[in-house]
Amino acid sequence: MLDLAILGLLQESDLHGYEIRRRLRDSLGLMANISFGSLYPALARLEAQGAVSAIEPGMAPVTGVAMGSLSGELAALRARRSKVVVAKKARKVYRITPLGRELFTRLLEDPSAGDDPRTFTLRLSFARHLAPDVRRALLERRRAQLVERLSEVRSATARNDLDVYARAVVEHTAAGVALDIAWLDGLIAHEGAPQHTSPQSPTAGDTMSSASTSPQG
Repeated sequence: MLDLAILGLLQESDLHGYEIRRRLRDSLGLMANISFGSLYPALARLEAQGAVSAIEPGMAPVTGVAMGSLSGELAALRARRSKVVVAKKARKVYRITPLGRELFTRLLEDPSAGDDPRTFTLRLSFARHLAPDVRRALLERRRAQLVERLSEVRSATARNDLDVYARAVVEHTAAGVALDIAWLDGLIAHEGAPQHTSPQSPTAGDTMSSASTSPQG
């Protein structure tokens, strides 16, 4: 998942490691605890695979310094030393390669990668890079999972051994799953697919109103 996230960010622009980490934590919101100890080995691995290339900070030629005199030579030497220090302090910038773009597409489209919430959210973040039919399939798979999950949660509400608090948690979960299904229905409709209208995708209000009349254990 980290490789996919890095390659997805580099699809947009060349970035140094600090900026990649910041965007992983802030923009994608998926890897709040990502450390440089995890990030840089992943970048090194991708670089070894030829998926990314590191752009070393270069030294610009010294210009505008008069030569042929001692003062001019000393000024040129100081300028060169200054540029060496700047180059050493500059951050290494990473750029995705054509091979990296191919790898990114394979990782993004791979249905065997799973559709758990974190993986699905990451893939959806980069879904604009998917073909419409592949993107729609991603949404449909996640919706099917949530419909199954909603059925399981609804079955749990039928239990008579739940006290008022346990039942409230189960009903709250059902409401959240129902909202997620409705959200996916909107995205699927945006893709041009038929809108789902099955009774398996109630609104959160329907779920909560049924919760208010449920017997308390």
